[in-house]
Amino acid sequence: MTGILYLVATPIGNLSDITLRALETLKNADLIACEDTRHSKILLNHYGISKPLTSFYEQNSFKKIPYIIGELKKGKNVAVISEAGTPAISDPGFVLVGAAIDENIKVVPLPGPCAAVTALCGCGLPTDGFVFLGFLPRKPGKIKKIFQRVIELEKTIIFYESPYRLRATLEVLSEIIPADANIVVARELTKKFEEFIKGKMDEIAAKLPEKILGEITVLISPKLKKVTTD
Repeated sequence: MTGILYLVATPIGNLSDITLRALETLKNADLIACEDTRHSKILLNHYGISKPLTSFYEQNSFKKIPYIIGELKKGKNVAVISEAGTPAISDPGFVLVGAAIDENIKVVPLPGPCAAVTALCGCGLPTDGFVFLGFLPRKPGKIKKIFQRVIELEKTIIFYESPYRLRATLEVLSEIIPADANIVVARELTKKFEEFIKGKMDEIAAKLPEKILGEITVLISPKLKKVTTD
């Protein structure tokens, strides 16, 4: 009998934001695949969980998938956790899920923290429909092409961004987004310095601290104009 692949959502900041089911699953797993084993040990040690760990991140995912699938075929239950939030969302977990399904291995996703949904709930922008873009590419032309495809949907747009690239990305978006569009920059969600910076494009730029720190989620209202990439 094969084991079960569990996708376990972990806190995005506050360590108390973990479900009882997630803790039970981690305690009973035979192996935990972590995006960052050092970071994950902070959470596991906090809850007194000691289990074999294996690293599983984007750069080694294709090498590690055969190993994890092999462990599952031996009957071991494997829990996958990302550095924070829900695994398989903007991380290589989705490739592992696909490989497990191809091998007829049972996959069990556990609901829990997700920065995109947490930011959406607290941003004040429309929540009846949204488009999640994950991390945007670095080249301005590619960013514009992505927005050109999703802009017609008129849904709230959500994406993750590095604090080191936030200003540059907003500068590119200022060429696309009308001046009266509503924007929210959510940072350090669920942590001590959680902050929702709200306003129009020029207001957001002025409100951002000189040194931007923390995990960033950007949300934009759906009332955008068409863009071109010429």
